[in-house]
Amino acid sequence: MRTAQVSRNTLETQITVIMNLDGTGKATLNTGVPFFDHMLDQIARHGLIDLDVQAKGDLHIDAHHTVEDAGITLGQAFAKAVGDKKGIRRYGHAYVPLDEALSRVVIDLSGRPGLEYHVDYTRARIGEFDVDLLLEFFRGFVNHAGVTLHIDNLRGINAHHQAETVFKAFGRALRMAVEVDDRMAGQMPSTKGSL
Repeated sequence: MRTAQVSRNTLETQITVIMNLDGTGKATLNTGVPFFDHMLDQIARHGLIDLDVQAKGDLHIDAHHTVEDAGITLGQAFAKAVGDKKGIRRYGHAYVPLDEALSRVVIDLSGRPGLEYHVDYTRARIGEFDVDLLLEFFRGFVNHAGVTLHIDNLRGINAHHQAETVFKAFGRALRMAVEVDDRMAGQMPSTKGSL
């Protein structure tokens, strides 16, 4: 099983992530930010990744540090869990609709952090949640997981639907990228011989 546990403690947040890339989609989420927990649940469920995220942050200020630091910690756990990457597909992609919204996510477990994030939310807040924080989450993940990630919301009117399609597609793309390809027989999925 490809698993990892990572804790990250700062003066602003204390976060622990436990991840199993070969799970069944079970999630235990307690960030103190209900909408964010709902989005993390999409990653677990649609990525078939068992995910436990426990976070205590300075929510009396706002959710920024909690969401960003959760992305960092999740990225660190992912990098640890995926290991040397031998035998995996490396690339993953998904299109996911939800009613009028449609998003596309493409990922390369390249070892190089890179983010292209193109989501024009139709409103700035979903309930009490600031949608700008979703970019901070993905930036933190990418920088610490060492992946190249392209996120495009192709259409949408309802901001909740836009966000949910992004996270569902992200989970599906992760699932595809980490899948073991028997034809690779433990080979590195790169002509360079390393990632």
